[in-house]
Amino acid sequence: MSYALQTLWYERQRYLPGVLAVAFSALLIALQCGLLLGLFSITSLPIDHTDADIWMGAPSVVSVDLGEAMGADNLFKLLGEPGVARAEVYLQGFSYWAKPRGGRELCMVVGSRLEDDALGKVHELTPELRSLLTIPGNIVVDQSDLKRLGIDGVGSTAEVVGTRVRVVGLTRGIRSLAGPYVFCSLTTAQQLLHLTPDQTTYVLARCDRGVDPREVVNRMRKKYRRTEGGKEYDTLSVFTRDEFSLRSRMHWLTKTKAGIALGYAAALGLLVGAVVTSQTLRAATLASIKEFAVLRALGIPRWRMGLLVMNQAFWVGVIGIGLALPTVYGAAKLAERLGVDVPLPWWLLLIATVVTLVMAIVSGLFALRALRNVEPATLLR
Repeated sequence: MSYALQTLWYERQRYLPGVLAVAFSALLIALQCGLLLGLFSITSLPIDHTDADIWMGAPSVVSVDLGEAMGADNLFKLLGEPGVARAEVYLQGFSYWAKPRGGRELCMVVGSRLEDDALGKVHELTPELRSLLTIPGNIVVDQSDLKRLGIDGVGSTAEVVGTRVRVVGLTRGIRSLAGPYVFCSLTTAQQLLHLTPDQTTYVLARCDRGVDPREVVNRMRKKYRRTEGGKEYDTLSVFTRDEFSLRSRMHWLTKTKAGIALGYAAALGLLVGAVVTSQTLRAATLASIKEFAVLRALGIPRWRMGLLVMNQAFWVGVIGIGLALPTVYGAAKLAERLGVDVPLPWWLLLIATVVTLVMAIVSGLFALRALRNVEPATLLR
């Protein structure tokens, strides 16, 4: 192991391309996957930034932003379940925002209760903002969407499907993927979504302390499952918070094909890194062919020389990853300043490290081909 490190240091200019290729692969994998996580976490934001344990919606709901209107009396179905402490209605749906200077923009209207203990209010709505939202027609949008909505800020007015609204506050960090979020009271949301008081989009619930929401959800799924024509279907969709969040992200991941595109780019970077690293190790081995011939003449078995090359491949991978990790964090911070969220959880960095290290070791295996013809007679040529 020490001899392999000494060789790498002595021939560092020769091995530098391989180290940089490994670093580039690790950087690309981590950043692409982090960008993917950040992008699709936006779709489940109404779930992740609220306090509900259980979400109930219309049958076959695939994502939180694609809910359908259902009867508000479903509230009592949740309240009647053992282990459910309280429940409330929640409105969310797409509408059209008419810009003051002309043009329209698709927006996502979110209406919830506004009390301190409300389950559907996003955490970014301060008590002051919630107090202002109690007035019909008042709304809150995110600061990052002002230009997209064609307004200047607090005090601006616009129309949503013919209903006049007034911006009374701004949130920060509530970015959207399909359309800007428009937060308001239940009364205002009913007008903007053209819903009647006996309709809702979701029913949210909080479980009693010590009650596992998964038990309640599984029990309700069995209760509201029907069989017709030999096929089973649910008359209501019931999810735990984590299940619905993952379901919403996966829907957008498969629908937009963005995950496939980003994964393809990461795989391409990994392939380029593998080819460059393999060729670098092979070239370095060929350049040292006479030294290997001397070792062979001294009776060193071929497998020991192969082990040396594999050790070199391992350390090329380790050094490359060591260079990549600080760069990954720096690039993520830069992206954050530009308004792009790139989360880097430990498990993502671990996966990127393992995949890149395996790539470096596999590259070393391909470089072993250069040792097949190593014989002491090579020294006489």
